[in-house]
Amino acid sequence: MELSRRTFLGGAAAAAGTLVMPQIARANAAANAYFSGYQEDTGFRYRRTNFKRIDPVWHRQMVKYFSPEPPGTVVVDTNNHFLYWVWENNTALRYGVGVGREGFQWFGRARIDRKALWPRWVPPPEMLQRQPDLPRLVEGGAANNPLGPRAMYLYRDGTDLGYRLHGTLEPWSIGHDVSSGCIRMFPEDIIDLYQRCPKGTAVLVLEHLGADSSAG
Repeated sequence: MELSRRTFLGGAAAAAGTLVMPQIARANAAANAYFSGYQEDTGFRYRRTNFKRIDPVWHRQMVKYFSPEPPGTVVVDTNNHFLYWVWENNTALRYGVGVGREGFQWFGRARIDRKALWPRWVPPPEMLQRQPDLPRLVEGGAANNPLGPRAMYLYRDGTDLGYRLHGTLEPWSIGHDVSSGCIRMFPEDIIDLYQRCPKGTAVLVLEHLGADSSAG
């Protein structure tokens, strides 16, 4: 029987699909393993983090921490992927975070001048230039909103720096250089930190050692 080109190409495509589908299924299963059901929160819900899949080093915990910063200050150690909420008696509440990837790292002082529950996400123009297929706006509470349940906006001298402390849809990214400069946290952790930080909270982002960083 003569095998037509169309039949051959169709068979090749089907074979390729047969190979790709299991890979996609495995990738989805691996991602889903990082979640454990849903959590209701102020009229919306987020996917709970399965902390059994998370290295304990990234779990929220009280630690010894020696800093000249006053209690209530937020200190981000970008090199080691930790955020510290400075407490008393040389202690701090430590959170694992994801920070800016190469080319998007920054350091310096800032202040939380705005806070939002279930914030809308509007990609900045520079991000849209890099990724023109991104949506122009994602409403707060939407399943694809990368900010998650909370966001705190960083300002310096009254100017929005464009960086936020916010949640994430990708819990496996905590502990890595992954963002466009924002500090991402587990949804549970940004909710916890949000309650501890009033407007006006001082933030210090430490320099990423060995990086080509720039202030601002």
